[in-house]
Amino acid sequence: MRARAELLEALRSCFVRTQTWQHAGRYMSALVSQMPKRNGWTIAEQVGDVTPDRTQRLLNRAVWDTTAAMGQVRRFAAAGLDAAASRRRRRGLVVGALDETGQAKQGVATCGVKRQYMGCAGRVANGINTVHLSYVREKVGHALIGARQWIPAEHITDPQASTGMGLPPGLEFRTKGQLAIDICADAYADGLAFDVACGDEVYGNCTQLREFFETHGQAYVLRVASTFMINLPSGDRMTCAQAVSLLAAGTHRREVRSAGTGSKGQRWYAWAWIATASPRHHLLVRRHLRSGELAFHYCHVPEGQTLTKTRLIRAAGLRWPVEEDFEFSKDHFGLDQCQARLYTAIARHTVLVMAALAVCAVTAAHLTDRTDTQAPPPHTPDQQPPPEPGMIPLTVPEVKRLLANALHHPRPPHHDTHWLNWRRRHQARARWFHQRTRLNRDYALVS
Repeated sequence: MRARAELLEALRSCFVRTQTWQHAGRYMSALVSQMPKRNGWTIAEQVGDVTPDRTQRLLNRAVWDTTAAMGQVRRFAAAGLDAAASRRRRRGLVVGALDETGQAKQGVATCGVKRQYMGCAGRVANGINTVHLSYVREKVGHALIGARQWIPAEHITDPQASTGMGLPPGLEFRTKGQLAIDICADAYADGLAFDVACGDEVYGNCTQLREFFETHGQAYVLRVASTFMINLPSGDRMTCAQAVSLLAAGTHRREVRSAGTGSKGQRWYAWAWIATASPRHHLLVRRHLRSGELAFHYCHVPEGQTLTKTRLIRAAGLRWPVEEDFEFSKDHFGLDQCQARLYTAIARHTVLVMAALAVCAVTAAHLTDRTDTQAPPPHTPDQQPPPEPGMIPLTVPEVKRLLANALHHPRPPHHDTHWLNWRRRHQARARWFHQRTRLNRDYALVS
């Protein structure tokens, strides 16, 4: 509760009216509740409103600075995780992990919607995509601290579509790599610093992003495709796959090391380290021990910073927390359940979800040492289980459940019945208008 109150107080300056700020706090409370679905109707019902009007106004028309609110969430999450690391005296690596996540959408009216590859669906589907930055404190915690929705060029250049989707005037098309530059620039402007920046092939293959990092003295470990071209010290230029075949084909060139500790133990891979023509750039190759699948990481470490294989492997293994942030945000806070269609509304829902996640992530980080009673891990495959396994530390989902119970307020009398009747009446009205639209279309076809 203390972390929630602290963040809400920091967000106060982003709102023109006190009532809007208070409703944003109730919106966040609804996000951490035990509701199965979180959209305008269910959130309004949860917070005690009689209609969804105030919730829809908060996302669409109310006056508040969404960009400033995201900055407050970013500073709160980073400061909270840094304080937890200081209390536990664990320096560890600080990683900025870039990735995008999607939300399936129907129709063509939603801002940014397009048939595209959706990682959440594992195939090409109709939906929207948003680039995120996660602040990862090694062995402490992680939270989302930045987001930018990707908008297709055809939406920006079409005046009718742009107006209908609520795109801001003067918005320019940005690739996902360029959106990552914008997010990282905001983080740097807020005084945040990362030991290493990480990302998958979408970001590793973006030349502009790599140049941006190098200009700012930022070390990075970015995944690249097997066809990514590198320059070798010999002067030859070849793809990553060719370099591995030439220089790291034998098992004696690979070293088995852990990429870090996961929930099921150490994550072991075989690693190879290939030098390039630049003394500050290297190719780090990861090989799966069972399948033999290769993953390529293009690495840059500026002059004066620590350059070791161990450090780069640790950084490469710290990209996965952003995926966990997506999982938590969707499963427990409704990141992908927003039914808004306009650009501003989608951004505001995203910011409020990030705020709810940050509160729970910072709280969990501070409570880790006090709630971790696990028995020591096994040392041999045949070791007998302990009589008492203890308990893992409080996780973000468990902190969210505790916060939901603490924020639960009794509803007014007949509140559930009122909403039951409101939904049925609204759906009847919508059905009538849909049927009238169908009749108009049918008459036009006949005539």
